[in-house]
Amino acid sequence: MRIPLIAGNWKMNKTIDEAKAFMQAVSEQVTDPADVETAIAAPALLLSTMLANNPGQKLRIAAEDCYWEDAGAFTGETSPQALAAMKITYVIVGHSERRAYFNETDDTINRKVHAVYRNQMTPILCCDETMGRLEAGEKIHWVVSQVTGALKGITEEQARQLIIAYEPSWAIGSGKSASAEQVEEGCYLIRQTVADLYSDDVANEMRVLYGGSVNPENIDSIMAKPNIDGVLAGGASLNAETYLQLVHYQK
Repeated sequence: MRIPLIAGNWKMNKTIDEAKAFMQAVSEQVTDPADVETAIAAPALLLSTMLANNPGQKLRIAAEDCYWEDAGAFTGETSPQALAAMKITYVIVGHSERRAYFNETDDTINRKVHAVYRNQMTPILCCDETMGRLEAGEKIHWVVSQVTGALKGITEEQARQLIIAYEPSWAIGSGKSASAEQVEEGCYLIRQTVADLYSDDVANEMRVLYGGSVNPENIDSIMAKPNIDGVLAGGASLNAETYLQLVHYQK
């Protein structure tokens, strides 16, 4: 049984005071992690505040990125070792914005995946799909290449814990969400790719999320699909009330 994960990605938003207010509104209202797991990925500057205002620890706190080395002369980067020492649970790697704006490649993303596992955290690996490739019918090559590139050298045991977020870049921040059928197709393809790389058992244990324009109006139809195990929401996770609506989608 794959436990659903309703995760948020704040990107470069919120001040410390705003993060504290969000935590006070949300942390005790989320579900039991055995039923629906919840997480918020926030900028590194806010993580300590969020951890300190998380009574019960039911809401997982995640990092939006990290570097592939634990320490060293890498000015401005975020150490995975330091994140692990803070008790961070998840780290997003390979987000489409990191690929587009900061020129991250499958190779650098693979290094980050290894660094996250090395520090006993779990990566949320993002894989992209552009609208142009979707219309041209080239989706299979695009999605598969990003998954296989990011998982080089990853063991079967590690892959069982992996979370992959399918995030068509044309739906991120655009307000234009993919249909539930399009999302299911992409998530199914990811799962089959993992089955080819490892086994059906590994693919069936791994969780696959949708990381597009998710909102309270479309989450029910998305979560009804068999290969979709949760969401990685952007804008809808910035507001406490809206995020809780996503979390309580079953009610």
